Amino acid sequence: MQRLLTALGVLLGICGLTASSASAQTYPSHPIRLMVPFAAGGAVDVLARLLGSKLSEQLGQPVIVENKPGAGGTLAADLVAKSAPDGYTILENTNGAAIAPALYKSLPFDAEKDFAPVTQLVASNLILVASPKSGITSVQDLIDRARANPDKLNYGSSGVGNPLHLTMEMLKHATGIQIQAVPFRGDAQINAALITGEVEVAVVPLATAVPLIKDGRIVALGITGAKRSPAAPEIPTIAESGVPGFASTSWQGLFVAAKTPAPIVERIQRETAKALGLPDVQARLGTMAYEGVGNTPAAFDAFYKAEIAMFAKVIEDARIPKQ
Repeated sequence: MQRLLTALGVLLGICGLTASSASAQTYPSHPIRLMVPFAAGGAVDVLARLLGSKLSEQLGQPVIVENKPGAGGTLAADLVAKSAPDGYTILENTNGAAIAPALYKSLPFDAEKDFAPVTQLVASNLILVASPKSGITSVQDLIDRARANPDKLNYGSSGVGNPLHLTMEMLKHATGIQIQAVPFRGDAQINAALITGEVEVAVVPLATAVPLIKDGRIVALGITGAKRSPAAPEIPTIAESGVPGFASTSWQGLFVAAKTPAPIVERIQRETAKALGLPDVQARLGTMAYEGVGNTPAAFDAFYKAEIAMFAKVIEDARIPKQ
């Protein structure tokens, strides 16, 4: 009897593997949903629609972008986490996915166990900038003024726990300075406040800052990433400007439900990397100050877990209360 049960178990396992292999070989056989956890028209949505159209051509099936904003991106993430592990429901998310586990008291999913990271799509830099009316002209100038006048300077923030806020908290922790946050709805409002002098400094997306910097409406202090950006190679990094080792970048990536067959995950990654390498896509990424990545599932998985650990420490160091 025991031998029979063992044989049945082996047979069922083989059948399961065969079914999984067959589904991977025929993937995709119907439309794919690409879930975006933010409203239409934003940076994530724009990239999703650009890549979605290319993937549709390459895969021979429609890739339908669906916007499901709300709860800091967790609504869309929860939908994908609980979807069938078949590769037909894909999540495009930002590094907010790595921030959420440490920021929220509870999540309806496990950020590490319920997803299979597919590939990092892009890396993008943020930039530390100042209002021309502040008189601050460099990273070191900001540090010196803030140390001489603790809590007297202010910065624009678009919400507790988002990448703009946490990057500023990283800078505060790295330099020992204290400056006060002034809340705004988003980076567009922060840039307007910098222009008028309502706030003195801020961390904002590089893509939206470059035109304002070129027009002299805001002052560039330092790129937050580990290396200079091709979109603005003349602007030094914060690490080059007196804060050695400082690095904070934004990213977007694709995720599917955990237990999605590896061949399907790998197919999505290969096709995405191919799309990212197309000349017209690369040109469009350049206008958005993005650098295409398209790394392997294993590489993105390791990166994602490292980001979760890093942001947990940033949130702990900044003593940000659970939301």
